[in-house]
Amino acid sequence: MKQLKLTGFVIFLFFLTECLSLPTKPQDVDDFNIIQKFIEDNVGYITIITFAQYVQEASFEEVEMLAKTMTEYRDQCLANSKLPQCSKLPNDALQEAICAMEGVPQKHNFSYCCNKGGFERRLCFFRNKKADVGFLPPLPTLDPEVKCQAYKNNSESFLSNYIYEVSRRNPFVFTPTLLTVMGLIEEMAKTCCEEQDKANCFRIKAVPVIQYLKAFSSFQKNVCGAFLRFGPTVLKSIYIAIFSQKFPKTEFEELTSILEDVSSKYDGCCEGDAVQCIRGRSKLMSHICSKQDSISSKIKECCEKKIPERGECIIQSKDDKPKDLSLKEEKFTENKNVCEERNADQDTFMAKFLYEYSRRHQELSTPELLRIARVYDDLLRECCNAENPPDCYSTMENKFNETTEKSLKIVQRECEHFQNLGKDDLKYHYFIKFTKIAPQLSTDELTFLGEEMVTALLTCCTLSEEFACVDNLVDLVIGEICGVNGNRTINPAVDHCCKTNFAFRRHCFEALEADKTYVPPSASQGLFTFHTDLCQAHNEELQRKKDRFLVNLVKLKPELTDEELRSSLTGFTNLVDKCCKAEGPEACFNEEDSDSSHNVSE
Repeated sequence: MKQLKLTGFVIFLFFLTECLSLPTKPQDVDDFNIIQKFIEDNVGYITIITFAQYVQEASFEEVEMLAKTMTEYRDQCLANSKLPQCSKLPNDALQEAICAMEGVPQKHNFSYCCNKGGFERRLCFFRNKKADVGFLPPLPTLDPEVKCQAYKNNSESFLSNYIYEVSRRNPFVFTPTLLTVMGLIEEMAKTCCEEQDKANCFRIKAVPVIQYLKAFSSFQKNVCGAFLRFGPTVLKSIYIAIFSQKFPKTEFEELTSILEDVSSKYDGCCEGDAVQCIRGRSKLMSHICSKQDSISSKIKECCEKKIPERGECIIQSKDDKPKDLSLKEEKFTENKNVCEERNADQDTFMAKFLYEYSRRHQELSTPELLRIARVYDDLLRECCNAENPPDCYSTMENKFNETTEKSLKIVQRECEHFQNLGKDDLKYHYFIKFTKIAPQLSTDELTFLGEEMVTALLTCCTLSEEFACVDNLVDLVIGEICGVNGNRTINPAVDHCCKTNFAFRRHCFEALEADKTYVPPSASQGLFTFHTDLCQAHNEELQRKKDRFLVNLVKLKPELTDEELRSSLTGFTNLVDKCCKAEGPEACFNEEDSDSSHNVSE
């Protein structure tokens, strides 16, 4: 495969960006130059990520075609920068080039986006991204020897193709994160290709890379979903809670200036604008690293790392709570002037409350801190209209404790499921639960959600910080259900939970029952037709088939009880066992098919 010649294209993009926002302070100039150098060293990969995320169906060869087109475009603009087409924003220029590719918009069915312009087109491209990637073929698996030979022959081409495949399957992951993943893949290839047992090396080293990608993917999708559905206020609240917990000695004024950079970062990252995302992330991390003394002593090593590892390291850091920080901040519950201060600047007042409460309660989850803030805001509305406001809001701490107690009980019930059920039964419990409340989701999505729920409980239910860990991770599972796009709809009950109140959507989901609007398919669609391929399936593949059988059975017969569904799954397992041991497996399956269909239809 030809090595991509994409350097000119991204330099051109940054030529445009520089014209729009040149740095002014000496340190800003240094940071700008470092980021510029980083981009120039990674231009091909950045372009591949952007294109593959916007048009997931596009082939790698089409990416190469786009690169050639953009290189010619760059040459025109370098020759005459006053041409009308040379004043476009980088992401607009890229999308126009995609739309101009002969036959590609029609082939991949996004012509309707190309008929729009400006913000509307950018939004359309964003909404063209598909979270459920079941339409793509499985990620190609190569023999380790073949993989290593390809890497040694042309490492750039190998990594380009790999990041293309990963990006199209993770359309909402931020570009800096995918570049970090690519770095980990390169490190893995370098190490494992020198090992004698290459297959085992790849298998072991791939696990943390996959976990890393999944963790950041879930978090970024969740936050972007909140940002795009509820706006910058909710995004700001999420980050006040996160930063105040992680770096509790940071002053509120410093935190406020950091949050200004967060908003600009998410505008680009959530939309899929790679150029703006990299610049926004780098600007934010540079800001944090320039104020280490007032933010945290724990980030010194992070700030010495290169882009983008620096940002990932800071995000995962956490400082200790100052010893002189009292458990309560009485000015929010015992100050007679609370209502006057609130009314003077409600947004700043609530931000200060969330900041003070979060830095004092590192044991709580981010969603729980947002719930407390919402409870406080709602009760202040009542109290500030009461005859004696101080008497009213002096009992706030009791309300906070009640809210946390309710959330804690939900987590305790989930961890009881973990303790009382085996791993498989726990998974089946959530397959059934999620399929009943959201049967409109694809089978792949539902099995993924169930597995993510089990991972959350396996990870958290034995830890001392059980509550925060479970609540944070389950909130990410809910984020997967609600999706990133604000226009995603599943069914009225689920949509209500996703769109009404970000802080309390966990409580809302907990109360959901089976979807009453759902109409099951009239035919079993081959659910009870079995073949000898089940006998050739390896353990993991056979388990996936069992998982899919259960989810599809719930979709077909949502009125069945959990016990009846489990019984049918056991029957399926026993049938596979019996027929695969028989002299004529196919005849055995044919004989049992009609009985299975008849039993379930009764």
